[in-house]
Amino acid sequence: MDSQTSQPPQASPSPHTFQVDLRGLVDLLSHHLYSSPKVYLRELLQNAVDAITARRAEQPGAPARVRLHADGRTLRVDDTGVGLTESDVHGLLATIGRSSKRADGLQEARSDFLGQFGIGLLACFVVAERIRVVSRSARAPGAPPVEWTARDDGSYTVRTLPESARPEPGTTVHLVARAGAGEWLTPERVRTLARDFGSLLPYDVRVGDEPVTDLPAPWDRPHPSPAARRVALARHCQGLFGFTPLDSIDLNVPLAGVRGVAYVLPAAVSPAQRATHRVHLKGMLLTERAEQLLPDWAFFVRCVLDTDSLRPTASRESLYEDETLAAVREALGERIRSWLTGLAANDPERLAAFLSVHHLGVKSLARHDTEMLRTMLPWLPFETTDGRLSLEEFAQRHPVVHFTRAVEEYRQVAPIASAQGIGVVNGGYTYDSDLVEALPSVRPGTVVAELDADTVTAHLDAVDPAEELALSGFLAAARARLDPLGCDVVLRAFHPLSVPALHLDDRAARHEQARAEAEEQADDLWAGILGSLRGSAPRARLVLNHLNPLIRRIGALKDAELIGTATESLYGQALLMAQRPLRPADSALLNRAFIGLLEWATHGEDGHR
Repeated sequence: MDSQTSQPPQASPSPHTFQVDLRGLVDLLSHHLYSSPKVYLRELLQNAVDAITARRAEQPGAPARVRLHADGRTLRVDDTGVGLTESDVHGLLATIGRSSKRADGLQEARSDFLGQFGIGLLACFVVAERIRVVSRSARAPGAPPVEWTARDDGSYTVRTLPESARPEPGTTVHLVARAGAGEWLTPERVRTLARDFGSLLPYDVRVGDEPVTDLPAPWDRPHPSPAARRVALARHCQGLFGFTPLDSIDLNVPLAGVRGVAYVLPAAVSPAQRATHRVHLKGMLLTERAEQLLPDWAFFVRCVLDTDSLRPTASRESLYEDETLAAVREALGERIRSWLTGLAANDPERLAAFLSVHHLGVKSLARHDTEMLRTMLPWLPFETTDGRLSLEEFAQRHPVVHFTRAVEEYRQVAPIASAQGIGVVNGGYTYDSDLVEALPSVRPGTVVAELDADTVTAHLDAVDPAEELALSGFLAAARARLDPLGCDVVLRAFHPLSVPALHLDDRAARHEQARAEAEEQADDLWAGILGSLRGSAPRARLVLNHLNPLIRRIGALKDAELIGTATESLYGQALLMAQRPLRPADSALLNRAFIGLLEWATHGEDGHR
């Protein structure tokens, strides 16, 4: 006998079926999947349109009508679609997630339908306590009409009806409003929602006797002239988005199944503000807030379009991010890019009007698109020491295109650089320094150089050595006073004569200044670490103008304390002229210098009135 004890055979586990709490599912739909109860009407329209599409695929001459009737308590939606048999009702309406709009086998979505997820009718429970569906199948003419009635507690009944209940194929959906949801079933609300969702649907949709659809789409309608078309589209934009556009751009991408229009905003917007667009899927409004439809640089337009190629998410309120959407995004971006290049070639006045508002968006595009930079080079405006010019014109005037990376740097050097004949571009605004640096790639032979404090100082005239030697005492006192602030003092001669002193620094100097301040406020450990980071970074400098009469008078002073007070005053005034933000130490210095000058003016240098 085997030494091991034989084990009895294991019983197979019994299968169980998931139980669905319909109340919980309705709460999930209304508060998490869908953004608003209004989507219930879109789901009803969608089911009706898909049913008609299915019937017409088999019977091309079948009627294509959807009728809605609302009274504030109930809503009836009647369609001439393919209808359902009793087995269809059990297999589709009563099975959550099951959809007739998926192909057999691989469960791939059939592209001629709007809905694919098998949950649309459940959205009606967001506003209804009871749903009653009466349907007759066009595929089984001998089958009797069937009625499916469901309540929001998850119960439902199915029964067949006499022929007279539904003589013709199609479906009628009856909703009874749940407590507090009657406002969604009023005739006015139903009419508004139906027009919003279904204005581009390809079939005859009416609320009562009033038509919902408005075809052809505004961008496909014929007009007697291009000017008349622009006026009509501007009127459409005003009604849809609430603004009159600067221009409209056709978005016709046949390979991607996209037709629509982009409206150019009349006022500048922040590039960080996400643009939202209206997207229709096969005529049905999918979303009013599509954010990923266009490249980020195209933030200056708002789009409305219809597509048959993009995939919706389960809620059908946004677009599914996939390769198709990426390809459409690229194609639409190319269309907007072509519009810009067309304006540059054929309508410079309209281009100038556009750039006066939206140059930031074009600069964003030109950063990554060499051809766009080359095309826009004569048009894009930049702040320079020669005024507001394009880079093309500025480069023609100056053998070296100097630029600063910060607005503060530009402000402190612009007056002096201009007087010395140095051309400087303010690269401190968004994208500007990137475009200046890219200039040689589209304009071969152009020399571009970042302007720093050393470059500016080198262009200022040196003072005669003998004169500077005579002022050595004054300069020593001035340097001693500003040394704690991390600032050197140098003497130069430059124009304009009215500028007594110039404060110069660069990013490296500011970084060193920030490091030193952090070291002063840190504990011993961090102070040691920060101290080890001290390098040979350049310091800020106060450049005194030897040609200025005030500097000459201050240079003749003998009292070291008075020289220090005067130097602090010049330092503070130079900071203010450069529009630099003041540190607490700078503010304290200005206050101290002001009081010191008042005391000097009151008592005199020798202490007597």
